[in-house]
Order: sequence, then structure tokens, then C-alpha cells
Amino acid sequence: MKLAVFTDEVSQDLDTALKLAVRYDLDGVELRTVWDKPVQHLSLQDVARVRHMLETRELEVAAIASPVFKCELDDEAAQRDHLDYLQSCIRLGKALGTDIIRVFTFWKRGPSELVWERIKRQFRPAIPIAEDAGVTLGIENEHSTYCATAAETQRFAAEMDSPAVKIVWDPCNEVFAERGVTPYPDGYRVVESAVAHVHVKDAKKDADTGEPGMTPVGDGIIDWKGQLRDLLSKAYAGYASLETHWRPRALPEHVLNQPGGEGFSEAGEYASDLCLRSLMEILAEARRDLN
Repeated sequence: MKLAVFTDEVSQDLDTALKLAVRYDLDGVELRTVWDKPVQHLSLQDVARVRHMLETRELEVAAIASPVFKCELDDEAAQRDHLDYLQSCIRLGKALGTDIIRVFTFWKRGPSELVWERIKRQFRPAIPIAEDAGVTLGIENEHSTYCATAAETQRFAAEMDSPAVKIVWDPCNEVFAERGVTPYPDGYRVVESAVAHVHVKDAKKDADTGEPGMTPVGDGIIDWKGQLRDLLSKAYAGYASLETHWRPRALPEHVLNQPGGEGFSEAGEYASDLCLRSLMEILAEARRDLN
């Protein structure tokens, strides 16, 4: 298993983010926004600069955290734009050495079962693009989209019936999903066979309201030691990327749903440093349990 951190969870300044990755001896980073630019809008000059900075520090790119299909179902114009974004992100991935492109399943505006066939039909044009390029579309279980839970994401990936469609497993997102189950082991057991990539963050529910909120990794309700131990025991060879999300001053939900920019990254270096320190301790405990 390899470790990475989302660069914009640290800073919009790539150099700052890479220095933190090196400090913790990470294997790579995940790219979503860099220098206040979403990945799909990076220029050729930007990409060359990113590649040089990564090579200098001997870091890989774990995945391209694209926003593809974080748009409205039935919005044909937006979906055409997002297919263009996918092409851009594939080119970026090829240039930077990753074949995993994170994607979504449209903004959730009600129960997924009511529009299930439309979700599949409108997602499907992305599949031949990915198959032809030899990349993996990693569908993230995300509470703000129609595939909100582990069960919905696993079903969707299976019904797409393509080797190019896998799952980006985010245990923390299961906490926020309306019908989510215990992330580990219950949620993970549902998606396990199709997981290509893992996101790491943590949350807990307010004792009074029951509403979930972000916490530093290790302070929440997710059994991260059990999850990491399980991945290690099965020789998972992919990445686990820290997607911090927690800040000393909580970020509003709309920012978490569409992350990017200086406001999102504010205090990110402090927060990610704290979470990486905790993650390393948890990972060390998981490894000791296996020895």
C-alpha cells in the first residue's frame, strides 16, 4: 500500500504541499486544484511545471481527483463539458503517470432508485473514452451524489460492466450518506472487490443533533486501524490518499462538496500535518497487529 495527500488539502501552492509530502516520506500526491486552478484547466505549461516539481522530489501522482459528473442529471450541456473535462484529466494523468481518474454520479436530488436507469444512461458515454485511453474511472461513494453509499456505488459499478469502472472507497463519506452503514467493516465488505483507490478522512456525529462533522483522522468514528490492517493483510497495492477536509474552523458544506481555491485550502497545512501524524501512528499500529 502506498500513501499520498491531496495537495489542495495542504495548500494551493504546490511547493508547500510537496514539502509536506516529503516530510512524511509519502509515495505521492493526489491532484484536484493547483495554484487555484481545477485540474481540468491546467495548461501545458502548468503540467510541465507540475511534472518537474514531482520528479525533483521523487513523488508520484496517486490519482487525478476530477470533478467529472458533479453536475446535474439531464443537463446535456454540462455533461458535454464534463466529458471534455474527462479528456483533459486523462491527458493530465498520462503526462503525470497515473491511470486513475476519480469521477462521480451527478448531484443527488432525491432517491437514486427513481432515476437509476437515467444515471446509468447518462454516465455511460464516459466508458468508451476511458476504455480507449486505458484508464480507470474510479467512482467515489459521495453523499451529495446519486451513488451516495457503498451499496449504491458497488451496484452501479457492477451494472456498468466494464473493466474501466472501479470504485474510489471513502469510508468517511459513508458516515454522511443518508442510508450509510458502518464504514468498516460493513461498507468496505460491500465494495471490497472493486476498490481501486482509497481516500482517508474522519468524522463523528454530534451527540445532540446526530449530524456528522469532520474531525482529525483518528478522532472520529471510523475504524481506521481495522481498515488499514485489512488492506495490508490482503496486499492492497494501491494508494490511500489523505483528503483532510477537517480544519480548525469548520468548512461549510457547499465548500466541501466543491472544494478548491484559497478559502478551501486555508489552514490546510496545519490540519493535514496533524492528520498525517495521526495516520502514520495508526498505520504503524496496524502493521504491528499483523506481525
